[in-house]
Amino acid sequence: MNNFTFWSPTCFVFGKDTETQAGALVKRFGGSRVLIHFGGGSALRSGLIDRVEASLKAEGLACFRLGGVKPNPRSGLVYEGIELCRKEKIDFILAVGGGSSIDSAKAIAAGAIYDGDFWDFYSGKRIEQALPVGTVLTIAAAGSEGSPDSVITKEEGMFKRGASGDAIRPKFSVLNPALTQTLPPHQTAAGITDIMAHLYERYLTNTPEVEVTDRLIEALLLTMIHEGPRVIADPDNYEARANIMWAGMMAHNNSCGVGRSQDWNSHNIEHELSALYDCAHGAGLAVTMPAVFTYVMDHDVMRFAQAAVRVWGCQMDFAHPEVTAREGIEKLRSFLVSIGMPRNFEELGAREEDVPALVQALCRGDGREGSISGFVTLNEEDCEKIYRLML
Repeated sequence: MNNFTFWSPTCFVFGKDTETQAGALVKRFGGSRVLIHFGGGSALRSGLIDRVEASLKAEGLACFRLGGVKPNPRSGLVYEGIELCRKEKIDFILAVGGGSSIDSAKAIAAGAIYDGDFWDFYSGKRIEQALPVGTVLTIAAAGSEGSPDSVITKEEGMFKRGASGDAIRPKFSVLNPALTQTLPPHQTAAGITDIMAHLYERYLTNTPEVEVTDRLIEALLLTMIHEGPRVIADPDNYEARANIMWAGMMAHNNSCGVGRSQDWNSHNIEHELSALYDCAHGAGLAVTMPAVFTYVMDHDVMRFAQAAVRVWGCQMDFAHPEVTAREGIEKLRSFLVSIGMPRNFEELGAREEDVPALVQALCRGDGREGSISGFVTLNEEDCEKIYRLML
């Protein structure tokens, strides 16, 4: 196990009707002039934004709204939010929604007190200071409610990139599983897929002897395999929703990733798909992960075989562990398809003729130098082959 420092100070308030505590929580963590940042649509129609705003005003807090976050959050709205924060002297940002709203709020929080372009943080500069952020979560998926990470799409060039820093870990996160019960099945399934991807990205490690975190990851994957079909069959199953919501947070606050190298190539490869086609991130991952895993499997076939046995219930073929490894990858693919996720490029809405452009953006775009690194270092030829495995 590698040396590590783990610091996760987020206060989690979990359960029914907990969104009514948002105002008290913002006040507890020092906020007085609050930007409520959200997508729109359902959060407004359901009355959630009004309820959250009422809780803030009940505590004597000034409120400002900025809606319009898209499923793959864009840089344009981040710049708008930064300007609004500076103009209105905002001192706290409250994201209401899923990972997109939270990621956009984090970008605004970092950019509002930074003299340069906030995109510097999405080009490799670590975030050291930011306005405080809180969340009211409505989708179990991205895990941004507990993580130090944010992903934004730069509209000039449509590059989708990530930034990180403990300064953007939320001060608090309100997690009410009931708020996810009205999600369409496709969004629920995409969220489950994203959670599983966060776990696999950590499971694919080159660090030996990491049994504790291996077992944590395996347990959370087994939870998703159990709860996913239950919630697709019965969207109002509060207990299934609750288990998925907490698993989503645990999958990405890095408690499962400490002391080990991690992958993230599946995420990098998928980001180009959701940037170009504006598809749901989880749907893109459902097509990407099996292709990436098949391509890199030989790098450490026993790691994939271990997942196949411990997570998917396969029997180990010690003479031919690659057979067991492939069986586990196929069981993952079949599970994702069974909950409604796409299997290939065509079902995702992607096009074969776009593969060269995808590879160019992935390996050369926005300052990259011809490869991406993780469990395995992949060059342009590797990435093209992986995209073609998705066809």
